[in-house]
Amino acid sequence: MKEDNGGTNPKFDVRDASGAKWKAKLGPEARPETVATRLLWAVGFISNENYFLPEAKVEDMPAHLKRGQQLIGPDGEVKAVRLQKGPAAEKVDTWSWSHNPFKGTREFNALRVMMALLSNWDLKDENNAIYADSRKRGVALYEVSDLGASFGRSGDSYTNSITKDNLAAYKRSKFISKVRANDVSFNFPTHLPFLYVFNLPRFISYSRKRWIGQHIPRSDAKWIAARLAELSPAQIRDAFRAAGYSSEQVEAYASTVEARIAELQRL
Repeated sequence: MKEDNGGTNPKFDVRDASGAKWKAKLGPEARPETVATRLLWAVGFISNENYFLPEAKVEDMPAHLKRGQQLIGPDGEVKAVRLQKGPAAEKVDTWSWSHNPFKGTREFNALRVMMALLSNWDLKDENNAIYADSRKRGVALYEVSDLGASFGRSGDSYTNSITKDNLAAYKRSKFISKVRANDVSFNFPTHLPFLYVFNLPRFISYSRKRWIGQHIPRSDAKWIAARLAELSPAQIRDAFRAAGYSSEQVEAYASTVEARIAELQRL
């Protein structure tokens, strides 16, 4: 239908045979976002409806895309594509991590814990959406609408290859950094590499988000740990299986998630 130039990954809108509209995303965020939305939804948060296809064919592709042309076959074949169902509600605004109606609540603090558990370090406010709930007049739905920077290093770096969908980096990253009498801090999001100081606006903007993983009440972290613990091993593995990972990758990722849940339970 049309190319979407927002964000950093190649995206375009498509329509399926039944007429339903989807947002197709290619690149390193396709798999991790498919998993992250499922785990967030499973513990009670609003999330997008995402599906992963190992391959698909898209008709009427333009002769040239501004991004991701190298990922498109000559007849519109695409591989490793995430399809996001068009929202049932209208997007009316974005929301800020620093200023929102839920700040300080148990649920908001639990969302902060979930970002650390997923290693979703790309915490720009523009990645958060507010939708008008068409079923309930005057009710708004708040959502982290972009979760692609998950399951890699616990912060941005010089290359996407270790910060998104990188099993080795995700397993290696320290999860909890400090436990105090009343609160807990996570090793998330980690400091930007030193050379980013020469990109001062980005360095400052990123640094201002580091509080999201710091000083979370232990009682709130334990509350979300209890909800996560209700997920069965099979359910956690199904989330990764839905993203097209191999059996070995499914087991390794799921085991790492389970280890992080166990750390939360020990608080």
